[in-house]
Amino acid sequence: MGLWEIPSDVLAGAQFAVSPMAEVVGALGYLTGARSRPDEVFAARHRAAFHAMLDEHPMRAAVLDNLWHPSWMADFLSIPPPTLAPSFTEELEQVMRLGDKVIRAHLRESTPHRLPKSLERPGLTEHVVGLLEWTWTHTVASDWPRREGVLRADITTRTHRLAAHGFAGVLRDLGKRRDWERGHLRINNFDLPTRRLSPQARLLLVPVHAGGSWVGWDEPHRYAVYYPVGGALAQTGATTADGLDQLLGRNRARILRLLQSPQTTSGLAAQTGLPLGAVGNHLRILLRSGAVLKRRSGREVIYWRTALGDDLVAASSA
Repeated sequence: MGLWEIPSDVLAGAQFAVSPMAEVVGALGYLTGARSRPDEVFAARHRAAFHAMLDEHPMRAAVLDNLWHPSWMADFLSIPPPTLAPSFTEELEQVMRLGDKVIRAHLRESTPHRLPKSLERPGLTEHVVGLLEWTWTHTVASDWPRREGVLRADITTRTHRLAAHGFAGVLRDLGKRRDWERGHLRINNFDLPTRRLSPQARLLLVPVHAGGSWVGWDEPHRYAVYYPVGGALAQTGATTADGLDQLLGRNRARILRLLQSPQTTSGLAAQTGLPLGAVGNHLRILLRSGAVLKRRSGREVIYWRTALGDDLVAASSA
């Protein structure tokens, strides 16, 4: 079983971060089918241009063919962000600094077959950078402000969960294979030696719009756990109206569903794409109906579902 032994001081100092590069990795997963829960809307929007780019740049296509093992990805895709809110350029520079030798070694580990001779030649870093840069520019960059808002809303929600349940409550929800076991973070179910983080290590928790989760490191001191942002996949696909939508209205019902965990008004606006004022109006109606409660936390107001709200959502899902 893959376990990380995390010193208490490292766990206490763990921080949330956002990562444009992680969004690019998620996008590549959707475009190649490497993600187990595909975002068909995203893939349909960008697939034709993506494959046209690969046809024009066969070396990028060769890199892509060797990025994914059935159970993991090339390590250079998961280097922890250099700061809590880096630019894509800053993260791309981390990959560029690795150079051909290190990137080639990572690809040898990730490919399920022998690395082709074309990737043994000089210039490998340039092809990797070209693939990552194109994916950012053509599929993610224009949507980054919305994505960042959703990511930060998820961080806000988990920060409040941290106050209520401690790190064990937060870490347990960072992917289907993640769990907290007797002072260790379970990463996967593989029979691997326990990885012991040094007391000087820095641990980052990074939400991402992707249908899966992964980990990354830049040893000996930087580690990251990438996890799927709450509700991200549901936001991109069309949904059919159910009883709760008909009772409350589609937007109000959606807000009530998102309040399965405490949320701020700005966080709900980021996740739904609704204007802040509209979210506030919906929350006032839900508050008067007894479906939600609120309290102030610093400059923010936090909302969450009552037992009545839980019952309404549960009945609509039955």
